[in-house]
This record gives sequence, structure tokens and C-alpha cells, in this order.
Amino acid sequence: MTATVTIVDYDCGNLFSVSHAIGHCGGRVELATEPEHITSAERLILPGVGAFGAAMNALRERRLIETIHAFVAKERPFLGICVGMQAMMDYSEEFGRHEGLGLIPGHVTAIPDTAADGAPHQVPHMGWSDIEETGNGWKETPFQDTRNSEAFYFVHSYNAAPTKPEHLLATCDYNGQRISAAITRDNMTGCQFHPEKSGPAGLNIMKNFLNL
Repeated sequence: MTATVTIVDYDCGNLFSVSHAIGHCGGRVELATEPEHITSAERLILPGVGAFGAAMNALRERRLIETIHAFVAKERPFLGICVGMQAMMDYSEEFGRHEGLGLIPGHVTAIPDTAADGAPHQVPHMGWSDIEETGNGWKETPFQDTRNSEAFYFVHSYNAAPTKPEHLLATCDYNGQRISAAITRDNMTGCQFHPEKSGPAGLNIMKNFLNL
């Protein structure tokens, strides 16, 4: 039976690329613009590009926040991508304080504008970076057969920092600065990188999500 994935359509995500990746992996895509679309979803993806505050305002205006919480409470698979992952945190410091979904304890803060040796480096962190396990294990997550040190494509200026170490699924090294690459809690996974733009390794994560 073909797995169906509902993608939240709130004008803050790259719907085409994510939808194409799901279709390539054999899934069927439905778009959610109303709360009832999320309520009936089998699996849910919250994509995201742009600023954290704008993304949360868009969810709030569409009355989708409470419905996302209700979906997560049903223990169905949930995936946040880029700003969609950051929105899973309690709050962000991007352009002032903005409240998030509060699905995973923690906050979002700016990536340091210097490398570990103090030398200036580019922000946003953009391009391919290897991700590393944190010791929490990738079994029973969309990362379950991903190779350690596999490269994925990132574009972001802010870093999600979970309060509890067990919620940090993977990290990457950016000139000596260790930043989060993926987070997890119960039925939820978040990817700071874009799996839909990360070639075969990214598509494998999407395929695994379909099979959860």
C-alpha cells in the first residue's frame, strides 16, 4: 500500500522539492492548508524557509498550531525540515524572541560568526557538511541506515539547541563550531539540512520516513 504524506502548505516552505522527493520515493502527497487536513494525516511534514517569526505567524494565522500538537499527540510520524525543524523548539532569538511550537524543549540561537579559532567565517552556513551521530542512536528513526559522516546540504543562519542531550540526533562541524543537524523526540524528527536537496542520502531519509 502506498504511504501518504501530508505536507503543511503555509507559504513558508519549498513544497515543490519536498513533494517531488516524496513522489520519487514512492509516496503520495497531500497538501494541508486547513486544520482538518492535518487531523486526518497519516504522516506529516512541516517544511520551512525564511525567518522563524514569519513561519510561526503563518501557522498561527491559519489556525494550524493546535492541530499540529494534536497530530503529534497521536504518535504518528512527524518530520520538520530546516525552519520547520527550528519551529519544533520552544522559542527562537532570530530578530527578537518568537515563541515556537514547543514540541521539543530548547531554543534557537544564531550560529557563531567566527570559527573555533576566532577567525571570521561565513554565515549562513551553506553547502554540504558531514553529519555525525551523537551517541543516541539512529535506530527506528529516518536515519536508521544512514552512514556516519554522510554529507547533506545545509542553508541556515540559526542553530536549534535542544535542552536535553537525548533529543539531539546528529550534529555537524562548521569550522570547529558544533551545530545541530537533526533532532528527535518520540515520533518526531527534525532535519536542519534539506533531505530533498541532498541526493541519494537525503532521499533515503525520506524513504525511511515513508516506512515508519
